[in-house]
Amino acid sequence: MKKKYALLITTLMIGMVNFLNAQTDKLPMNPENNKIRFQEVVTETGTKDELFNRSINWLNNYYKDPVRITSVRDQPTGKIIGRHTIRLQFTDDDGVRRDGASVFYEFTLEMRDERYRYTITDLLLRTASRYEIEKWLNKDDPAYDPRWDDYLVQIAKYVEQWSANLKEMMKPEPEKVEDEW
Repeated sequence: MKKKYALLITTLMIGMVNFLNAQTDKLPMNPENNKIRFQEVVTETGTKDELFNRSINWLNNYYKDPVRITSVRDQPTGKIIGRHTIRLQFTDDDGVRRDGASVFYEFTLEMRDERYRYTITDLLLRTASRYEIEKWLNKDDPAYDPRWDDYLVQIAKYVEQWSANLKEMMKPEPEKVEDEW
């Protein structure tokens, strides 16, 4: 009976590792510098200024302290640059989910008439020295930790949720129909 459970657990663990490997292989890479870069151009109704104002509204709703995290808010060019962190989690030896490391990321929002682009780059582990998370992709590294795959999946999920929230908030508000009576 114990052998069946051990076999089942081993099979599940191998399946999970293969799933995580498949997820980390899909991370978008910048071909120019071989760094992780999430980027998308989104077509949306509105002028550059309207989109800029919507993005400011999104910042104010999404982040607790939007003024502190943004270093550039340039309406004439339609550009916003900010820096924030992603809090990662890990499962300890007892199977309890715990807060782990933090990863800094830089985001850029660029607006043009009828479209905007977001870019998330410069993902760095919060340490005393600069530690680029692209090192987590190297499974041959002697310091390789299997948790790195889970961390990369968490980052990809965070960016997916982040961009979905941005896209929703960038949509124009529906026109109000006046109640005529």
